Amino acid sequence: MDKPIKEQFLVSGFLTFFLINGMQVGVGILSFQRNIVKTAGYDGWISVLVAGVAVHIIVACIYLLLKRTDGDLVTIHQKLFGKWVGNVLSLFVCFYFIALATTVLRAYIEIVQVWMFPDLPTWSIAIVAALFFYYVVSGGFRTVVGLTFIGVIIPVLLTPMLLLPLEYAQFINILPIAKHSLTEIALGAKETTLSFIGFELLLLYYPFLKNRKLTQKWAQLGVFSTNFSYTILMVISLAFYSEEQLNKTIWATLTLFKVVQLPFMERFEYIGISMWMFLIAPNIALALWGASRCAKRAFTMNQRLALVVALAIMTITVIFLPTRQEVNLFSNWVGEVGFYFVFVYIPFLVLLQIIVLKIRSGKREQTTNM
Repeated sequence: MDKPIKEQFLVSGFLTFFLINGMQVGVGILSFQRNIVKTAGYDGWISVLVAGVAVHIIVACIYLLLKRTDGDLVTIHQKLFGKWVGNVLSLFVCFYFIALATTVLRAYIEIVQVWMFPDLPTWSIAIVAALFFYYVVSGGFRTVVGLTFIGVIIPVLLTPMLLLPLEYAQFINILPIAKHSLTEIALGAKETTLSFIGFELLLLYYPFLKNRKLTQKWAQLGVFSTNFSYTILMVISLAFYSEEQLNKTIWATLTLFKVVQLPFMERFEYIGISMWMFLIAPNIALALWGASRCAKRAFTMNQRLALVVALAIMTITVIFLPTRQEVNLFSNWVGEVGFYFVFVYIPFLVLLQIIVLKIRSGKREQTTNM
């Protein structure tokens, strides 16, 4: 069993809700509809529901892993694969979380450049963001949790604005239901991966939760909240846009803000983009914290040094993704890796852990009976 975290570094178990929801809802919610509709059409909302159910199952798998180990992912790797192989696997996880943070930051920078400041250089925002996230993450896990809490609460103010396009909605678009094949709906569910991933950071911050073995209800509630939000938004999008429009609209959610007209503001989407920073900041901060924490646990290095390395990799990668095509290619790659890590590797770890525990239990019984 790992050395327990000191009491002053722990956070209340109910904050698991905000950690899960805050990591899942980010820049992906602005554009997730397009790829789903390309595969599942007007049955895209069913694909979102299927993906949500799959996430609930994976969260249950994560808790099975963590409760049996009473540690984090690094502990699980070392116990199942040995110290050396386990640490190499943990290193890959570090790079995965850095890539996840990079994807979110670059996608948000692209939105700012396209919608607000076309001439703003990518490197300037990347460097300012790196300094900000160093300040936040170096403050410790509790600081990151505080940012996540704010990032979930404040954007709720935007929710009523997304209901205004219902004035022009045609819900008959969704009918008939389930006209696509199960394969198409499943492929549509896979396309939601980049929007839903991030909750797997639970594998690293689990030891920082008070009464952690009882926090699964909050984690599942966080996932449910995310699933509900994505499903409702998908239904609104399908009712507002035609299928052809969704196929061509890159940021469907953001475009919905253009429908909002206020007497004191002509371009409400500017407010939406600005406030969305509160949503993406927890995504990046938690991912960077996870990468640096994983490096500290696996290689006993200073976490601030690991954070500097992670920030340097993220900033350089962001700068070297100048065009829409490269950003899209990198995002698709991260989504593909995330899919196999979350929906294949984690269940594999659960199965392997069961096998290893049975083998060890059998050996103990043999030793006792001798």
